Amino acid sequence: MNNNYLFTSERLGFRNWQDDDLEEFASMNADPEVMEHFPKVLTKQETFDFIKRLQKHFEERGYNYFATEIVETGEFIGFIGLAYQDYETAFTPAVDIGWRLKRSSWGKGYATEGAKRCLEYAFDDLKLDHVVSVCVLANENSENVMNKIGMVKKGTFNHPKLKEYPALEKCVWYEIQKN
Repeated sequence: MNNNYLFTSERLGFRNWQDDDLEEFASMNADPEVMEHFPKVLTKQETFDFIKRLQKHFEERGYNYFATEIVETGEFIGFIGLAYQDYETAFTPAVDIGWRLKRSSWGKGYATEGAKRCLEYAFDDLKLDHVVSVCVLANENSENVMNKIGMVKKGTFNHPKLKEYPALEKCVWYEIQKN
């Protein structure tokens, strides 16, 4: 049982990243189905670099796309959390809510449960006034989660970080305001 959780939901624990998350996270990021809506699968080194960026983000801001586990078993399932985004769009800079779960965790309501809890954390603990979420147009599963957690579709845009990937460049963005 991990006692490093910053907070929990009914079934999930949310924490900062540890270096020993590398093996499981790298395995997940190497899965073509998990990475279907991203430019490519990630190598172990790219995953390591991603963990380091997430740890630095946590140091600077006190949150990140949290490493997420099933509390009862301690099983790592991926990430659900928040990240400051400042790429150039009409709605940034803003705090983004996002998730990426390993395939065996799909269809169990974890993304929705975790995202709802992360929104509570964003509004109640971090005192944010709004949060955005972004996904490629084809990612209907992520868009369904955005709807389930009460976000409102604001429009579509061409993601400046995906210019080299025309099939992924067109994205949808959602927003939710603190009540």
